[in-house]
Amino acid sequence: MRSPGRSLRKKAIPNYLPEDLAHQKATVPKPVISLHPPWTIVFQGERVNMTCDGFHFYAPEKTKWYHQFRWVIKTRETPGNTLEVRESGEYRCQAQGSPLSNSVYLIFSSGDFILQGPYSVFEGDTLVLRCQKRGKEKLTSVKYTWNGKTLSQSSKSWDLLIPQTSSNNSGSYQCIGFVDKKYIFRSNIKVITIQELFPHPKLKATASQPTEGNSVNLSCETQLPLERSDTPLHFIFFRDDMVILSDWSRSPEFQIPTIWRENSGSYWCGVETVTGSVRKHSLPLQIRVLSIPVSGVLMETQPPGGQVVEGEMLVLVCSVTEGTGSTTFSWHREDTKESLGRKTQHSQRAELEIPVIRESDAGGYYCTADNSHGPVQSEVVGITVREAPGNRHGLIAVVATGGLLSLLLLGMALLFYCWRWRKPGVSFLAEETRCPLSPGPGESCHPICPVQGEVQLLYGTVHPKEKDLVYSEIQTIQGEANTTRKPLEDKDTSIVYSEVKTQLSDTSAGKVSSKDEDTVEIYENVLLI
Repeated sequence: MRSPGRSLRKKAIPNYLPEDLAHQKATVPKPVISLHPPWTIVFQGERVNMTCDGFHFYAPEKTKWYHQFRWVIKTRETPGNTLEVRESGEYRCQAQGSPLSNSVYLIFSSGDFILQGPYSVFEGDTLVLRCQKRGKEKLTSVKYTWNGKTLSQSSKSWDLLIPQTSSNNSGSYQCIGFVDKKYIFRSNIKVITIQELFPHPKLKATASQPTEGNSVNLSCETQLPLERSDTPLHFIFFRDDMVILSDWSRSPEFQIPTIWRENSGSYWCGVETVTGSVRKHSLPLQIRVLSIPVSGVLMETQPPGGQVVEGEMLVLVCSVTEGTGSTTFSWHREDTKESLGRKTQHSQRAELEIPVIRESDAGGYYCTADNSHGPVQSEVVGITVREAPGNRHGLIAVVATGGLLSLLLLGMALLFYCWRWRKPGVSFLAEETRCPLSPGPGESCHPICPVQGEVQLLYGTVHPKEKDLVYSEIQTIQGEANTTRKPLEDKDTSIVYSEVKTQLSDTSAGKVSSKDEDTVEIYENVLLI
């Protein structure tokens, strides 16, 4: 049973302190008393040095000490922050402008056999308990008990070491000493309370429902005790099933620069000492990322205006004015509704290339955008395909490469034009059927156009400077024979022409070079209809 004086002493020092001590600012650190040697019980006549710690930014010039033993309270002021003591009792310290420290109770024992233990023990510490005997008899072995149960027994060491302690090691310890198995000594009971080094961390986020595309800052918050405020800690961050977001680091904060809806889930953090002796993690924090539906879907073309030349590339650009997260873009033809292509990306704009556009590709096109809120369609854009210049086809195609080859090709074209067949009594002009290779009975074939007009001049014009454009004009006159040459500009003349795109070979006969005239005229007598 505790003595009456012992039961009252915890109330005495607070009542004794001046009133202004009760109103200290919470931001000012509280000093902590440390002991050397670290034991709270020693033999009478020994000394213990006490230090008032916890001043990280300055060393106090003077320290005030409070000592209470039973009903007597003594104060003492010392230079610096240390005090040597030889008396049992409760001790507290205070520096100028600081709060009052927690109390430390020392015992100077008059007994011959004691169990020594530290003032404070934290998670992860190595707990050291020591049996001490004073007198002539020497111990031959010791036994330690914990909560009345034998914990260990040794004849080599009088110390008990428990590495990396936890709250499970709290309890009542006692030492039993043996001298030649004849004498037994029982020590005092030492109550050890393993203090928490730091509580389970709490994970905090700048937003628990952030919008896609924004950043989120995570902080892993915990608190070290004053006695261990300089203990280095490492932090780590996780998502869901152990998805590691960061490696162990000294920083209790982590930033997600850009968060997306697929990043929604449970987040938590872990804290551990550098040695790994203590490790704890937070409760999960649910983060639900919100997204903005797409809107303002627009389809544009390159080249702009939907005008494209056959054979060239067409680029369909689909964009949205609003919408976050991963967006799926899809391009379609209006008539068939078929999908021309799909792209999914974290962007508000996507392109689809059609490398070679054909005349058959003309028509209406549109695109859709969807970020899991449902597809939104753009307006239909009409695509017009223009024929490439110099690529039109007429009734007659004459490729002029110069010289004899030109005349040969021209003659073949004229034969194709004039080679027709007709039945007796039917006008040649009214017949559109070509002459078969083997005419049948009652049919006549005319390999040369019938003479219903006069021989006229074929006028072919070749423009070498236009490189790949060659055309010819054939003048025909329908009606009676006429010995007068009709100019090309005559309005009564029927003109048949074609334009042919060709690449002239450097080795072609009759090559038109830069030394030739700008216009080369080719004349050939043909029989006109």
